[in-house]
Amino acid sequence: MKVAVVGATGLVGTKMLQVLAERNFPVTELIPVASRKSVGKQVEFKGKKYSVVSADDAIAAKPAVALFSAGGSTSLEWAPKFAAAGITVIDNSSAWRMDPTKKLIVPELNADVLTAEDKIIANPNCSTIQMVVALNPLHKKYKVKRIVVSTYQSVTGTGVKAVTQLSNERKGVSGEMAYKYPIDLNVIPQIDVFLDNGYTKEEMKMVNETRKIMRDESIRVTATTVRIPVMGGHSESVNVEFASEFDLGEVRSLLCKAPGVVVVDDPATQQYPMPRDAHERDEVFVGRLRRDETQERTLNMWVVSDNLRKGAATNAVQIAEYLADKGLLS
Repeated sequence: MKVAVVGATGLVGTKMLQVLAERNFPVTELIPVASRKSVGKQVEFKGKKYSVVSADDAIAAKPAVALFSAGGSTSLEWAPKFAAAGITVIDNSSAWRMDPTKKLIVPELNADVLTAEDKIIANPNCSTIQMVVALNPLHKKYKVKRIVVSTYQSVTGTGVKAVTQLSNERKGVSGEMAYKYPIDLNVIPQIDVFLDNGYTKEEMKMVNETRKIMRDESIRVTATTVRIPVMGGHSESVNVEFASEFDLGEVRSLLCKAPGVVVVDDPATQQYPMPRDAHERDEVFVGRLRRDETQERTLNMWVVSDNLRKGAATNAVQIAEYLADKGLLS
């Protein structure tokens, strides 16, 4: 089928092309799309060069599906135009996630809600995706009541400019700054802008998206999101209170059987998930499983995933795979 990738020259767009190729998605014609200044540039897909085209030209080519990763303003402007032409849009920005008329999808959890009528489908925030994939099997068994999460997020979540800033600082080179402060040998307890309640936009994304994806508005979530000097992979410390009592052995068993989850948890041999181990992997890695000894029915866990893959590109491609398998793409 014809597949468009909007934002094909960016970090996530490039990763989308890689994942489409690795997973052998049935692309008969690739339509890479980027900003007008990038039109005419070439991208490579499965050993072949493709020229970047404008969004208007992509719509005229009538792809079956368009994977968007070009920012919220671009999605707000162009996703409805693609949808109006009968093209299914899977959008990686925050533009449509909390729109009550749009589905917010993590395939392991809620792809079953999708229909052929869903022409704009939202891909959740990277930090939310990995957390809910890990929590879902436990929520089904014990029912999640409250989540306290602190994230340790890679500079790749900001984009190329942030990766360059970190590289420059490690080389002692002056250059353009993605952040207000140095990131090398530092941590920055702010991701996105601050809101009136003192939380950042990224933190409130985790609150609101978790409830929507897990289909339970009663879940209480509080988040602190932090940027760290790591090139790839987000880590999360998750403290989760359940409605029902749990057995730690059963928790481990449920996670081991859960789709998309890998348990790495052996304190005796110092085995636990780290971002470097998740690099270029599609799974969500879980470890440091232990009871919270200060509160009943509460579990501590450490969750790691490649934010450019499962946190963005892979999740979007998995949505497209589900739609294709169910015959929901025209």
